[in-house]
Amino acid sequence: MPENYFPVLLFILVGLAVGVGPMVMGRLLSLILGTHRPDAEKLSPYECGFEAFEDARMKFDVRYYLVAILFILFDLEIAFLFPWAVALTDVGFFGFVSMMIFLIVLVVGFVYEWRKGALEWE
Repeated sequence: MPENYFPVLLFILVGLAVGVGPMVMGRLLSLILGTHRPDAEKLSPYECGFEAFEDARMKFDVRYYLVAILFILFDLEIAFLFPWAVALTDVGFFGFVSMMIFLIVLVVGFVYEWRKGALEWE
């Protein structure tokens, strides 16, 4: 019965080795090579393109989130283009026309964003 749990135990051990191993190796190498030199700038928190500040309820500029959403939108477009390009011979003319309609809708959306100034950053 315990031999049935060996793959689970092995999976947990490999996961821990992959997760913890690089951190331990990096720490050991920094101690050996002497590259661990923290200063105020390295230790300061930095997240999402904004400097750290005191109030967590401070309002952010909406343009940052707009750019993030636009990035996700066009990233998903690429996620649909790769499988289509690989299977282009299998999907035939109907698949080609469908993807061209998809791309036209995305280009129209991109032109609309460009005209509205959503891609401008001050």
